[in-house]
Amino acid sequence: MLPKLYHSYISPYLNEKQILTLEMLVGLLQNQKEVRIERLASHFPLPIKYESRRRHIQRFLKQVKLSVTSIWLPLIQGIIQSQFSEEQTVYIVLDRTQWAERNLFMAARVMGKRAIPIYWQFLEKKGASNLEEQKALLRPVLKVLKKYQVIVLGDREFHSVKLANWLIQKKVGFVLRQKKDTNVQWSGESKQQLQELGIKPGKQLFLSEIQVTHQEEGKDLSLALYWKRKYRGKGEKEPWYLLTNLPDVATAIKAYKKRVGIEEMFKDCKSGGYNLEGSKANIERLTRLVLLIAIAYTLSTFKGESIKRKGQQAYIGRQRKVKGKVSKNSNFWLGLYGQNWVGAWDRFKDCVVKLMALSPNKLLFYQRGLKAKTAIQQAL
Repeated sequence: MLPKLYHSYISPYLNEKQILTLEMLVGLLQNQKEVRIERLASHFPLPIKYESRRRHIQRFLKQVKLSVTSIWLPLIQGIIQSQFSEEQTVYIVLDRTQWAERNLFMAARVMGKRAIPIYWQFLEKKGASNLEEQKALLRPVLKVLKKYQVIVLGDREFHSVKLANWLIQKKVGFVLRQKKDTNVQWSGESKQQLQELGIKPGKQLFLSEIQVTHQEEGKDLSLALYWKRKYRGKGEKEPWYLLTNLPDVATAIKAYKKRVGIEEMFKDCKSGGYNLEGSKANIERLTRLVLLIAIAYTLSTFKGESIKRKGQQAYIGRQRKVKGKVSKNSNFWLGLYGQNWVGAWDRFKDCVVKLMALSPNKLLFYQRGLKAKTAIQQAL
């Protein structure tokens, strides 16, 4: 079942039948980790023929009101307001993921080592986004987050000084990675390509009041340069050249490191989780399937965070020591598989009770596990 908060934002747009269908589809996504309509239809519990179940799901995904702007944006705004204080800085990552003819462009909020979707569009082309598409993606996001201090993070696709100037106008912080052949100029120096600045592994540099040439002139722009030192043969192949309006190199580097969260999120939504790239749905249905994924993903992420707060993560994932530190599963992973573990208890309850009865010497451990199961059920 969806939490009350989710219901309060969804119920004005969907009727009871549609909400029940939504709840079952989100539940199936969590259980089956599969977004293909055919797979969802094969497990959809409505007692009608398979082809009728498939059509039922397809009709549901045609609902005009099942949209990102009508349902998801108000919902994610409510979720963020309930989970985060206005004093917290919000890091928004821009990125794309592309497969076959699909080109998904998304803005997501960093949360720990992952990110949660805020807004997305499918671009009607292959390849990189342009400035107008980037601004169109960010406008609804900045409106949702108007009460927060926002910092936008982008890789080399988002190197445009025009984007930086637009973000300055919106009073938004940013860290945008630049291409190594970008020409810059500062303090009366002659222009140079970034790769000619000679930054070495393990070093960092901060240049203020720089001008990126051959582009629209920018104001209040700085450049943070950083090359992570190799450790055990692993490291960055080249430096980070970061265009920013943040005050110093340490702040800019710390912010940009958070960008990896959206890459992990895409992995969770694709081969590592919901198999998004396996869907053959058209763009209209696929956009709404991403909405279902966003609901499921956000639910799992916050549930996993709640499981961690309750200290029950050891019942869900293996606690391994790597390089002297405990390796922790992501909040998404804990939430997703925590629900599945509890669901398996309900499905095999009779077998589990018999197994416990056959090992009375382990009763104390079983009792602790049952308390943990109850705590995980109550999480979120």
